[in-house]
Amino acid sequence: MPLTDVRIEDAFWAPRQKVTRDKTLPHNFKMCEETGRIGNFVKAAGKMEGGFEGYFFNDSDVYKALEGAAYALAGDSDPELMKYVDELIAKIAAAQQSDGYLNSYYILTNEPRWSNLAHKHELYCAGHLIEAAVAHYQATGKRALLDVAVRFADLIDSLFGPDKRHDVPGHEEIELALVKLARVTGEQRYLKLAEFFLEQRGRAAGRELYGDYCQDHLPVREQSEIVGHAVRAMYLYSGVADVAALTGDQGYIDAMDRIWNDVVRRKMYITGGIGPSAHNEGFTVPYDLPNDTAYAETCASIGMILWNHRLNLLHGDARYADVLEQVLYNGFLSGVSLDGEKFFYTNPLGSKGNHHRRPWYSCACCPPNVLRLLLSLGRYVYAHSDDAVYVNLYVGSSAKIPVGGTTVTLRQETQYPWDGKVRIVVDPAENAEFAICLRIPGWSRYATTGLDDGRAPARTILQDGYARIQRKWKRGDVANLDLPMPIRRITANPRVKENVGKVALQRGPIVYCLEGTDNGGRVRHLTLPRNAELHAEHRPDLLGGVTVIRGTVLATGGEGWDDDLYRHAAEAESAEFVAVPYYAWDNREAGEMVVWLPESPLLLEPPPVRWVTASASRCWQSDTLLALHNRQEPKSSNDHGIPRFTWWPRRGSLEWVQYDFDRARRVSSVEVYWFDDEAAGGGCRVPTSWRLLRRDGESWREVQGAADYGAELDQFNRVSFTPVETTGLKIEVQLQEEYSGGILEWRVGRE
Repeated sequence: MPLTDVRIEDAFWAPRQKVTRDKTLPHNFKMCEETGRIGNFVKAAGKMEGGFEGYFFNDSDVYKALEGAAYALAGDSDPELMKYVDELIAKIAAAQQSDGYLNSYYILTNEPRWSNLAHKHELYCAGHLIEAAVAHYQATGKRALLDVAVRFADLIDSLFGPDKRHDVPGHEEIELALVKLARVTGEQRYLKLAEFFLEQRGRAAGRELYGDYCQDHLPVREQSEIVGHAVRAMYLYSGVADVAALTGDQGYIDAMDRIWNDVVRRKMYITGGIGPSAHNEGFTVPYDLPNDTAYAETCASIGMILWNHRLNLLHGDARYADVLEQVLYNGFLSGVSLDGEKFFYTNPLGSKGNHHRRPWYSCACCPPNVLRLLLSLGRYVYAHSDDAVYVNLYVGSSAKIPVGGTTVTLRQETQYPWDGKVRIVVDPAENAEFAICLRIPGWSRYATTGLDDGRAPARTILQDGYARIQRKWKRGDVANLDLPMPIRRITANPRVKENVGKVALQRGPIVYCLEGTDNGGRVRHLTLPRNAELHAEHRPDLLGGVTVIRGTVLATGGEGWDDDLYRHAAEAESAEFVAVPYYAWDNREAGEMVVWLPESPLLLEPPPVRWVTASASRCWQSDTLLALHNRQEPKSSNDHGIPRFTWWPRRGSLEWVQYDFDRARRVSSVEVYWFDDEAAGGGCRVPTSWRLLRRDGESWREVQGAADYGAELDQFNRVSFTPVETTGLKIEVQLQEEYSGGILEWRVGRE
């Protein structure tokens, strides 16, 4: 559906889009200006002094923001925004080289063009330029940016292809962009170039393969499992689906079906998020879905929406729209704050209070990606064939759709996702025979459809997940859908080991979580018995208006075992709880959060050691000092499934980490489990050397009688020393030259 033919008017998404236009869009442009991203183009045009600023792929963030602006202009006339966009496009066009080349990093650094396709994102940036250009042209009819993109695409086409250079981008994106360019220009060379890049992936003839991280380990038709970097995979397979739709390539279609099943049935979070691992920003083994350390990048969720939308159009099957909806309302929407100016890069399903949205990132792919998705939401609501209209998302909206030899205007009225009643008013330009296909969500039970008038009932069948209502429609006809929304308790496959014995809550498409701010400051000591009564309650005054879930849980004291072997059984007390939509968490006071709740107190994780407070010379922003004393046993020094502490990105330096005790305590040993990710290709190693200091008044002194300071992998390194009473201990570490380091757990032995 063209974006200009759909208008969103409901109480859930319309306010969100307004915040996106009014806040997120100017915020993105402001940050692109302040961080030098836009200035890079001005410098590349020779109109400002200075070198390149930021990451080598920073051009792409500007292009994505421009694409978002184009979608804003498609919906509303905004002279001020139009003027800003025209001026920005002029800056970009001025940087384009005489042969059509455009990449500010390579222009300003004088690095050889196309010399590092595996890592330097030239074709990725070109793809985002093309997408922005197509969106701008479709929204405004202006060709300024489209002409820039066409010139660059023509240069790329002259360099890559049969009888030319055989290579592929390490980060996919240009493939789907070229299909868009082919559609808008009618030039089939661009489709052929997209096919070429897809065909070359995984084929070693005449070039080096980049491996499964880039989905470059096998030809696409031979791939069956999702591997590597999650965002790259989604962009690749979106391009594959586009080409398959235009060419009917059955080999591509079969590969997409196999890979989709692998993702959805073995490697996707309940939120629709994908890519559990930070070390490759992507996939590991089946059923590896940790909660607190879930990477689940926001851009990967956007990629899931793009891919599943294309698969839905390709197959006409509602199960792909089901996944799109699951991601949209949960794993994607969590990526942006309610005020539209703070963002999650990663989206864990549990937090001890240390994970928060940020206004921007040095690697800022997510903020402008969120922007462009939210402002293009209208294109995902409806689809059509020659004889049917498909309603894929239940969003209050109006749309003009060609079907059955006429044009029909649909008006959708609903309070979804809080209420499952949907009313669709049909207004064809002339009476016509066609079908309206209403998606019956996979989460739904006992859905019913009906018509408002008293005419002979329409023929309704359930086909590929849609209730297909076939009749001759006239002006004023109304189709109704009722989707009851009971609260559902969701359990995970037992092979997802972290969620054995746990339950999550879902109502309609919304996945819920518990936040400390609603539940006395803590939630990780709560269990949800199977017989607990649950109730839904709409709160228009909370988090922009949400339906919450209330009920009764069991709360334990949460005392740690410390050095005890036995103790009295902990008593659990009943307590009231409130669960809020997962997408809305971390918009209020900082604190704990969980999606999955144990059903028994026996499954509660041990709480962090409460009598220590950790500090360090440096803690990487994606890590946490809580990892030092959270009592989670590492499986190995390369364990990426639990929280960790590192000094990253400091390398080869003298660093420290310390515990301050709540009072003077007599201690006699420590055990340190070092983090070392050499096996994963990371930059952390065990230290060259280390020593242990104790606080002595205002000074620090090395402990006496210490045995050898060990730095062995995959075990606790124990150091015993002469017992001493102190209020704190400090580990002083010499990092290996050119490497950083970290700790997974640090235990203190008391007398």
